[in-house]
Formats: sequence, structure tokens, C-alpha cells
Amino acid sequence: MSEETRNQETAQENENVEVAETVESAPAASSKEEEVTSQEGLEIISLKKGDTVKGTIVKIEDNQAYVSIGYKYDGVIPIRELSSVQLDNAASAVEVGQEVECKVVSINDNKESLVLSKRAIDSEKSWDDLEKFFASQEVIEVTVADVVKGGLVADVGARGFIPASMVERHFVEDFSDYKGRTLRVKVKELDRENGKVILSAKEVLEEEFEANKQKIMSELAEGQVIEGTVQRLTQFGAFVDVGGVDGLVHVSEMAWNHVDKPADVVSEGDKVRVKVLKVDPEKGKISLSIKAASPGPWDSAAGKINIGDIVTGTVKRLVNFGAFVELLPGVEGLVHISQISHKHIGTPHEVLKEGQEVQVKVLDFNPSEKRVSLSIKETEEAPAPSPRPERTGGRDRADKAPKEVLNNPNVSLNNEGLSFTLAERFGDKLDKFKGNN
Repeated sequence: MSEETRNQETAQENENVEVAETVESAPAASSKEEEVTSQEGLEIISLKKGDTVKGTIVKIEDNQAYVSIGYKYDGVIPIRELSSVQLDNAASAVEVGQEVECKVVSINDNKESLVLSKRAIDSEKSWDDLEKFFASQEVIEVTVADVVKGGLVADVGARGFIPASMVERHFVEDFSDYKGRTLRVKVKELDRENGKVILSAKEVLEEEFEANKQKIMSELAEGQVIEGTVQRLTQFGAFVDVGGVDGLVHVSEMAWNHVDKPADVVSEGDKVRVKVLKVDPEKGKISLSIKAASPGPWDSAAGKINIGDIVTGTVKRLVNFGAFVELLPGVEGLVHISQISHKHIGTPHEVLKEGQEVQVKVLDFNPSEKRVSLSIKETEEAPAPSPRPERTGGRDRADKAPKEVLNNPNVSLNNEGLSFTLAERFGDKLDKFKGNN
């Protein structure tokens, strides 16, 4: 080896030693500058506060997660920097092996501390997306992260709030079991400057309900008999779900017999067969009947009620012109006021009361017209007629008596009494007439 060659190698070795010493003796980056350098192979990389880095979750503790970003020590994401919403633990936001993108929050190389924020990157990205969703009113899916006073909180990159009134189509008293649920929502309000995001699940449900309602209504036909589920009861009827759409069964259509309140016939959750009476797509109303979906009492009454029969019934209603008496469940007949009593009455209330059991005679029966005519008085013996004055030759004997005799309380109108009394009454006057002669 020539001397020149030896000198070149010696110079190269000295240069390498100087570089190595320079790297080893180089002071750590100042914590003020929050900058750290790392050597990967022959490349020296600088990192400073505010930089964006990508890494992999390598470890999770209750209140933080560790991220390998390729430097000589791992970065840490505190639980508050994992999500825009409050978390119970770090594992609810990330999992080991997950790829994440973070922003550098702080660096302290002396303590090998590198603090990162996943929330900062997610928030920056989310606002652009949220503005698009708000403009287009696109439906998005969110997971309920927390239940707070007044509603629900979801992580949409930013903190999304769903007011209680915008969660469901119906009133919800307790939201405790909503945590962890996935909801389909729309962005209703957006204020990037103040970090305000208002979401609505109710609007999505309303739109889906209306679309489904129109579809179901277009498939329903009047007269169709279908199965439904009683959803809720009111004073005037029951709302029945017939495939995602509610129809009303009015209280008058609950049963063939008279019903005071729907709760006497059905309960919420009951499965019932109903007949479609009317469909009105424009008003979004469906009229249903429970009683029309089952055989009517009049259908089977023909063999049980016959003209001339005397049966026991119950007075159901009293009206000015008579009384309605139930003969069989759902079969009522009318006792006209003229057929209630042998004596004259002004109103049925004078002799009858609702709930009273009575004997009635069937005067007429027409099941096709659902009509029965009844009589109470024909089940009772007619009272004997009042005695009438005896008549002779077409006139009462009393008619022949003088007026002053008829007005005398001491005068009897029988034959003997009449003669005797007249003799006594006029005898002295007759004697005078005889003396004058």
C-alpha cells in the first residue's frame, strides 16, 4: 500500500470519528424550543411542537395510550387528547395495533416525554366533513359516547350534542341505556368558531317514518283484514301499528257491544286483527276496526232469537222514545215507549233504569237490518178495566133523575131508594095539592 493511500484512509477514519463524536456530544434540544432530533440510519430528523405524525398504538393504560412513531422513545396520548368527548378509559377510544395520526403537543427530550394529541387532528379533519354534511343534510352514523343532562353526546371529531327532544319520535324518560348505541343523525346546527355541533336523530326517523308510511298506505286497501299491534290507548280509541304505520281504531269500532273505554277491550302490546275501513294518504290517516274483523253477533243471532219469544234482557240505554235492551252480547232491541207499560208514561225513566233486567217479548226480528222490536208490557198481564155505570135502554138511570136529586148527597140512585126518597122529599107538597082540591 502506498503512503498516499494510507494517508487517505487515515483521514477518512478521522473524519468518521469526528462525525460520531459530534452526534454523541451534541446537546439535547432545548425544552423551550420543544424540539427533538433522532437518527434513523444516516438520516437525522427534527420534530417540533405542532408537527403532525403518524404512528401505531403499542400500549394502552387507563388514562393514556402509547404510540410508536419511529423515534427513540414512544409518544403518549393522554386520555383528554384521545377524543373530543369525555372518556371513561383510553381503551374506549383506541386499540393496540391501530394506526393513528396525531399532532405534537409538547417535547421534553431530557425526560423522554413526547405528548401527542389525536383529538386535534380528528377535530381539524372533522370540521371540513361536518360542513359538507350540514350543507347536504347527509345522514351519518355516530356512537353515543355519553349521556348528559338534556341529551346525548357523540364523538364526530368534534363534540356532537343530540338534545333529548331530537333523539326519538316519541318522548324518552330515561336515556341511561343509550350509551354505546349507534344512531343515524343529521347535522342541524354548526358553529366552527365556538365548536358547537348539534345533531338530530329524530329528523332521520321522521323522514324514514313518512317514507315508510306512504309506502304502506299505498299497499293498503279498504276492506282488507290484517294483523297489527296496539301501540297506545287514548280516551277515543286505540292506535294500532300495521307494519310501521299507526291506524286508529275508534272506540265505537272496538267491539260489537258498547265500550266505555278502550282499556276495557285491549292493552298496549296486544296483537289484534283489524279491518281497514278507510285510507287517506293526503291526511296520512288510516281508519281501522277490530269488531269488523270478527264475526258480528247479528250473524249468529238468527237461530237464537225468534218472533214471539219472551226473553230476559238488560236495559242498556234510555232515550226519550224508548229503551234499548241487550238480548245477546252486541245485539240490542228497542222497546218503544208505547210498549213499556200498560199505563201512560211521560218518559222511560219513570219506570226503567239502565242496568235493570227486564222480561221482553220479541215483536219483530230483522237480523239483516240489525233491528229487533220488543215489548215489556206484553209480558205482563193487563190490569182489570175500571167499573162503568149500569145503563138501561141506552141511558143510565141516573140520567133520568132530576138535577136537584142528583146534587143531593142523601139520594140513592137504586130503584127502591129512588122511589122512597122522592116520596119523602115531595110528600108534604103533594099533601098540599090534595087539600086544595
